[in-house]
Amino acid sequence: MTGAHIAGIAVTELGRLTGRTVRDMAEEVVRGALADAGLETGDIEAAWFSNTRQALMEGQNSIRGQVALRDLGLPGIPITNIENACASSTAGVWSAIAAIDAGMCDVALVVGSEKMIYPEKSKEEIFRTFLGGTDISRIDEARAVFDRLAGEREPGATSDSGAHTFFMDMYAAMAKHHMRTFGTTQRQIACVAAKNHGHSVHNPVAQYRHAMTVEDVLADREVTFPLTRSMCAPVSDGAAAAVIVSDRRVRANPSRRTVRIRACAMKSGSDRAPEDYDRQVGRRAARAACETAGIEPADIDVAEVHDATAFGEIVQIENLGLAGRGDGGPVTEAGETTLGGRCPVNTSGGLLSKGHPIAATGIVQLHELVAQLRGEAGGRQVDGARIAVAENGGGFVGVEEAAAAVTVLESIAGD
Repeated sequence: MTGAHIAGIAVTELGRLTGRTVRDMAEEVVRGALADAGLETGDIEAAWFSNTRQALMEGQNSIRGQVALRDLGLPGIPITNIENACASSTAGVWSAIAAIDAGMCDVALVVGSEKMIYPEKSKEEIFRTFLGGTDISRIDEARAVFDRLAGEREPGATSDSGAHTFFMDMYAAMAKHHMRTFGTTQRQIACVAAKNHGHSVHNPVAQYRHAMTVEDVLADREVTFPLTRSMCAPVSDGAAAAVIVSDRRVRANPSRRTVRIRACAMKSGSDRAPEDYDRQVGRRAARAACETAGIEPADIDVAEVHDATAFGEIVQIENLGLAGRGDGGPVTEAGETTLGGRCPVNTSGGLLSKGHPIAATGIVQLHELVAQLRGEAGGRQVDGARIAVAENGGGFVGVEEAAAAVTVLESIAGD
């Protein structure tokens, strides 16, 4: 296991935050995470900062972390800028854990702050920024691969459903391949979205807090078959921060609200065959994290997974071993991943409903799991939650995410 713990964590509300900036959201969550940990700014010895859009939309690049954090009074500590698509802030967590385990610091700060909504920009401009999450020098090759995965257009499917990101087309193609291979149905994918919208009703920071039925999801505007709008994560503003501390610091300042990081594994995508699901990057990260943590899938009490689309959740619960390969759809439809089910997944509402501020998403997931392990999740609380797992992916290479990370957390309240 790692020698790291989450001592404090904070998140902004998520959604269309038109008056907020990358800097002021970062300041809010840093202060919140420090207050949660009972620490001061001067206690921080190193920081990692994640953002993916400010350089593209505002022209602020190279030193985004130093700029966003400069007014907090940090005492000249090293600040490292981390960008790894949607897995950016988890990459920061992974790096902070490595520094703590190497004895380089005892108190680390990881921040993700993302401004994605710019009213003065067109949807096409905003969606174009997503292309950088794949190999733009081989974009035509990528389109050809996903066209082959998608196969024939479904009867009645819309040929032009308006502006949407290249990633939605990728997810749709992978969903169709999974449907042909395993018999997964569009209704089962809709069950994921309906479940997550139901969970988000109880999450005060969620972008959307309205329940939806499976029928509501299926009747929503088609984006790219089999995905409707309610099956796709929205564009979101938001920020999150975590204070990560060493075993030594915890022993010196014990707290029942500290959450142990048992493992954090990160892998990169490969040019595997579409049918080679055992080498899927999320599966490899899950195996590595569970092996390091010394747990089996049956030990997981609650999980947050990267449902940039509802189909993404089906793949990731299979990768985590919460469902057999090809069984993600039936397991979801049976209610096993709903609150009160065998292993609730995305109790926060997931990216679909809670929101997806790209560079902050990884820590936002951890915020939900920390609340669960502390018993502070309110109406979405999983009874007796002790082991929690987050899966966070980002970008695309070949037929899978360019980066994937799996983090295993454990409550120490019962120790």
